[in-house]
Parts: sequence; structure tokens; C-alpha cells
Amino acid sequence: MDFYKYQGTGNDFVMIDNRSGEWNDLSIENIQKLCDRRFGIGADGLIKINAMDGYDFEVDYYNSDGSKSFCGNGARCSVAFAFFLDMFEGKCNFMAIDGEHEAEIHNGIVKLKMTDVETISNDGEDTVMDTGSPHYVKYVEDIINYEVFAHGNGIRNSENYKEKGINVNFVEKISDDEIFVRTYERGVEDETYSCGTGVTASALTFLQNNNLISVKVKTLGGNLKVYAEKNGDSFQNIWLEGPAKQVFRGKVDLI
Repeated sequence: MDFYKYQGTGNDFVMIDNRSGEWNDLSIENIQKLCDRRFGIGADGLIKINAMDGYDFEVDYYNSDGSKSFCGNGARCSVAFAFFLDMFEGKCNFMAIDGEHEAEIHNGIVKLKMTDVETISNDGEDTVMDTGSPHYVKYVEDIINYEVFAHGNGIRNSENYKEKGINVNFVEKISDDEIFVRTYERGVEDETYSCGTGVTASALTFLQNNNLISVKVKTLGGNLKVYAEKNGDSFQNIWLEGPAKQVFRGKVDLI
């Protein structure tokens, strides 16, 4: 199988051009093996770019454990990959598991329109919302030394969230318009260098409490930016912006 490897702020993905439908029946076991960092290519997830009538393409995303979800950085990398494949020029419209999305790419920077967020709820002092995938947001201090795996795993597997799972974000304010986000991702079951939907959720909590229309977000893997329009307790016109880059390409045997 021909494959490409992409990364968006350290969130990395195996990318497959599946417009012909050749890999429609790729097994969960194959996906797990391809994403394995010791016995496969190694990635946080695998993405098949499919043909779809009425859209430039479809993003078919799988976490490294084979489960399906929406992934913001994966979607941004998909846009960069589809652009590399000459599937569109500048702007595109694609379908993902959470619905349709718009995106644009300029000089390797991908700006992705996220789904509207109508409901933001509280869990004690923390926040819960769905930005295409479910997210828990907790503000902390000294985030660099914070035990993200231990605390994230604990919340993700707590009584309220263990059945469906939830991504857990830890956030520290850097300045009046910038935050630092670290994320424990369900499906990967570990901290990743960056999480697009998690960055978006974290940014919305910051925008909710500040009179801003955008916020800069620092992650372990690089810098992103989130734009949004607040409407009461909901948000519309949400955009996630950041780099997406092809790292390498190759062939792999499926056994």
C-alpha cells in the first residue's frame, strides 16, 4: 500500500489516497498495526481520503486504536494532502464524521471551519463541550510539569465518562490573548503533541470569559490560532488555523 505521513503541530497521521475505493475494507487490525510506533509506521491516527459526490473529498478518520471520530488536526492535514493531490485550488468543501466543513490553504497554513458549538456545560469548576469530538477542559498552573497522563487518564476513565470516553484538556493562561494546552486523547489513550478539537474547545472557554474574537494557542507540537463568534452561550463561525506538513511517503506491506 502506498502511504503518506503528515503532521500538524506534532499530531501525526498515516494518509491514504482511497479515491479508487481500493482500501475500503482495510481492517481495524491493519489500522492498529500501521499506527503502531514500534511495529508499523507510527501515528496518532490513520486517514483515508475518499471520493464523495457533491464534495471535494471525504475525510475518513481512525484513531490509532481503530475507533472513529473527528480530528481537527487530522482534518487540516487531510486538506493539505488533498491539495497535494490537486483535488482543489485554495478553498475546499469536504465531509467528515461530524458533518461538512470548509477549509482553505495558503503557504502550508490550513484554516479549517469547525462545527458550531451550541451547548457548553460545567462539571464542577471544569467545562465540557463537543467540538466534533467530546472534550473536558480544566485550567491548571505550571502546565509544563503537570502530570497530564495520570490526571487525563483518570478523568477519561471516571464514572461519568468511561463508557463513551472523553478527551481531556489542561489549560494555562499565558497572556491576555494566548493559552497553553496539553491534551490526553481517547482512542490514542495517551497525551498527544497537539489536538485540534481540544485546542478549539480550550480556546472557546477562554473566549467565553474574555472579550476576544481570536486566541493564540501554544501546544507541545507548535502554535495554532482559533477564531470564533460568540452568540450568547454558543459559538458560531469557528475556525482553527495552523501548519500541516508532509513528512515522508512510502510503501508498506499489509499482513
